[in-house]
Amino acid sequence: MESLEDASKLQSRLSSLSFSSFPGITSKHCDSAPSDRLQNTDLSTNSSQTPQLSNMDASEQRQEANDEAPAEHASGDQGEKNNAESPPLSAEMKAAETPPLKPPSTWTSAALKELKAKLRAEKDSMVTVYRGDIMTVHVPIVPEAKKVCWEFATDGYDIGFGIYFDWTPVTSRAITVHISESSDDEDEEEELEGPVTNGDVEKGSKAQNNSNLVELIPVYRQDSHLTVYGGSHDFPGEGTYLFKFDNSYSLWRNKTLYYRVYYSA
Repeated sequence: MESLEDASKLQSRLSSLSFSSFPGITSKHCDSAPSDRLQNTDLSTNSSQTPQLSNMDASEQRQEANDEAPAEHASGDQGEKNNAESPPLSAEMKAAETPPLKPPSTWTSAALKELKAKLRAEKDSMVTVYRGDIMTVHVPIVPEAKKVCWEFATDGYDIGFGIYFDWTPVTSRAITVHISESSDDEDEEEELEGPVTNGDVEKGSKAQNNSNLVELIPVYRQDSHLTVYGGSHDFPGEGTYLFKFDNSYSLWRNKTLYYRVYYSA
């Protein structure tokens, strides 16, 4: 009887015990995250708080990346906008920005014989422009004067005449004369001034693509065998005048030219 009573007491004591009395033991069917278990152990810190910290770090990194990305994008957009607003000027664009020139003053005179008689006595004032040739007189500006003047006439037949101004800085003050065949003159212009559109002295001179070269008087055939042609032009700045006497259109006739170019105050 005593053994039965002892057995009954032991069973009663065992039944009164629960798994909650043993913090190191879990039940297979217990809640995976019970609120009343292992709250003060290192394991609870590792299992519950560490994932939260990891999630917070990842969230902060994503936020920082998002904050930096718009700044870089805006900086790139601003740089492209600034580049678009202020493109660099090329050398060709700068060279093309030459000031406009005032038109020259021109006149004609019936004193043909008087001019020819005067110029026959002067050296190099009476020349022959051969058929198919172009004579170009290069006249640089000089600091002692304020304008350039010219007069010319021919014997028997007309001649083409025109004036250009070259803004290229002057390296020599000497007046020079260049004689060339029409084909040579065109080749030289193509090399020095770029492509040109061919024309003739009946319709005016060729269009020049050299940005430093400005046309003052187009090359036209002038009746210089009937009247004296003259004129003047105030210096626009540093540069060289090009006086063209064009006989390139003539296949058979040479032209006797009387001319003078001089400076005036």
